[in-house]
Amino acid sequence: MSTVCAVSTPLAVGGISVIRISGGDALSIAGRVFFPFGEKKVEKMQGYTCAYGEVKDKEGRVADDAILTVFRAPHSYTGEDIAEISCHGGIYVTKKIYRIILEAGAEPAGAGEFTKRAFLNGKLSLTQAEAVADTISAEGEYALSSAELTKKGRLFKSIEAISESLVKSLGELAAWVDYPDEDIPEVDERELMASLKSSKAALEKLLRDYDSGIVFKSGIDTVIAGKPNVGKSTLMNLLLGFERSIVTDIAGTTRDVIEETARLGAVTLKLSDTAGIHRTDDTVEKLGVALALDRLEKCRLMIAVFDISSPLDDEDRELLEKLKEPGRKCIIVLNKTDKAQNVDKTGFESYCKNVVAISAAEGEGREELTDMIEGLFTPEDYDPDSTIFANERQKLCAEKALGCINEAITALGSGLTLDAVTVTIDRAAEHLFELTGQRAADAVVNEVFSKFCVGK
Repeated sequence: MSTVCAVSTPLAVGGISVIRISGGDALSIAGRVFFPFGEKKVEKMQGYTCAYGEVKDKEGRVADDAILTVFRAPHSYTGEDIAEISCHGGIYVTKKIYRIILEAGAEPAGAGEFTKRAFLNGKLSLTQAEAVADTISAEGEYALSSAELTKKGRLFKSIEAISESLVKSLGELAAWVDYPDEDIPEVDERELMASLKSSKAALEKLLRDYDSGIVFKSGIDTVIAGKPNVGKSTLMNLLLGFERSIVTDIAGTTRDVIEETARLGAVTLKLSDTAGIHRTDDTVEKLGVALALDRLEKCRLMIAVFDISSPLDDEDRELLEKLKEPGRKCIIVLNKTDKAQNVDKTGFESYCKNVVAISAAEGEGREELTDMIEGLFTPEDYDPDSTIFANERQKLCAEKALGCINEAITALGSGLTLDAVTVTIDRAAEHLFELTGQRAADAVVNEVFSKFCVGK
């Protein structure tokens, strides 16, 4: 493979920038542009060592003083020789040094190039490589924890154990079918069925973990609902910690769905501040209310807001009835505690046991609301020590494998020939190999790494 380079830190003003060079000619190219102070030569540097010196262009003009770090193959991130130049973190100087390295013979790295090389050189499994992207994009503790477990190989080992069981069964079936004249024991169908059911149970657990864990990884779809002017936008701003929604005393100010992400402790919420739910003849308001009702049907968490300073009306009661619908977690927020209270708080608990009184305008009650949200999404919903699939590609591979295993179990149970059973087991194994990258086609590998940022 060619020798490539890229800026591995964000291209923005900061303390330092790092330009990474990887490939067979990494050290020789680094030696053409980086000149250590003293008699040390880049090509003679040992792995895991640094040198202080200057970066110069081909005319010998100094671009910056910098530090060069060397990692020698195979003990590097990519498994190749790597040279990293740490320079001052200015945008212009970083781009200048990058151009100097390209002029010295390196090629620009593509998206995810370094992690892709780590995969191709056997430093990472495909699931571990995808977990690198998850670590970078993690927006909460659960997402980071899951990415770390996967990066350490937890998912790969889980899938590998299932694959090995399937391959063992395939080996026994192939030996018995292909070599009938040899003294090979006949396949025990009861043991084969037990093995298939064990693989099925293991895959089903991984898929269950994904379905429950993805809300922590991607964020919990949350809708803030209520009548106009009950304080929905003020509450959203309170949860975000900055003003995102426009707040006025005019009812109906919010007419569209406003979306933002808020991190509350270990939980990430994908917040939607919706238009006030009420009856209206205004065409634009009707569209906003329709969008709000649609979001309510799809959300995983509904925060229903009520103005505790005003008596409840029919529209409030209609919203309360929606809290009884199954399959959704909910919290009732009784807002405006800083004003005279005209509502009996105890009556709300018959609709939802999670009731909190706050004053969003005064910034009071955020901590209590955060604790309540965290309490709704706990390890009983998702075990943070489990590992989940990094993306839909992995999940789809596992689902296909599970489907094939179910076919094999049905075929075996209905008395079909072992040849038919073998075909479905072989397909299941192929789907799992595709998941881990052990037999992934080039198209799948390229698709995975195309989603990485350049420089990683």
